[in-house]
Amino acid sequence: MNNRRIIIGCGYVGQRLARAEAANGFAMRAFVTRLDKAQRLSEAGIVCDVLDLDHATGHVDLDCAHAVIHYHVPPTASGTSDQRMQAFIRLLKQQALPKRIVLISTTGVYGNANGGWVTEKSPINPQTDRARRRLDAEQQLSSWTKQSKVELVILRVPGIYGPGRTPEARLGNPMVRKEEAPFSNRVHVDDLVSACMHAAHINTAMPLYNINDNQPSTMTDYFNAVADHAGLPRPETISLEQAKSQLSAGMLSYLSESRRIDNTLMREHLAITLRFPDLNSGLANCFKQREASH
Repeated sequence: MNNRRIIIGCGYVGQRLARAEAANGFAMRAFVTRLDKAQRLSEAGIVCDVLDLDHATGHVDLDCAHAVIHYHVPPTASGTSDQRMQAFIRLLKQQALPKRIVLISTTGVYGNANGGWVTEKSPINPQTDRARRRLDAEQQLSSWTKQSKVELVILRVPGIYGPGRTPEARLGNPMVRKEEAPFSNRVHVDDLVSACMHAAHINTAMPLYNINDNQPSTMTDYFNAVADHAGLPRPETISLEQAKSQLSAGMLSYLSESRRIDNTLMREHLAITLRFPDLNSGLANCFKQREASH
């Protein structure tokens, strides 16, 4: 495997990934949308350039020959197709071919499983335009990589949490009572970074892995656990019927789907040993880091 790594979209996850890969001796290069962010990251030690896939014109040299590309760019904000992925593929067609692309997608493409277990072989049935855009990005990139004989590894990821990304500010909003709350899934950012690295390094990768911890639970469980670790009151609970008139459309879209994601392939084939296999260990890490920084 080549010793160069390129990160397209270097945000919360990408910055941690860049530092981890650099610590392992890989030559890193990242791309972000804005010049000011590129300058800040470069000053912080992450070699970074500008790539705006919403306004991509002309030629941008990714220098991606035989490198592994981590693609972390969220889809466009509306519609059912991902215009940013279209722009990225147009750009790839101008480049010497990368060795492999690791695409961050979402477990939302599975849709509602009524609380059942979902594996990589489960049918896809996206229920929201947000998930349909992610699926469109998967399909676009899969088609191009097959034609171009570039390896593609798709990581389907649920809710990401970690230091500085826990929902204390939303604890004042009501949550659906536990008995009615649908199953949801999460992953600690450090375990996602580990999965990204393994997906880049592994000699023979599977085309798709679900990436999540060992503890499917409910959004209510999650918010309660955050409140307990933060020493704050737990959210008020309401019925699912009451939620329809009291919660935001965005939250209701999450509550309309229930699934438990099986991570067996991640653990056994990608060989990920989770540092934070459950919410208690993951949140303890988040708040310990917060205390250490104060």
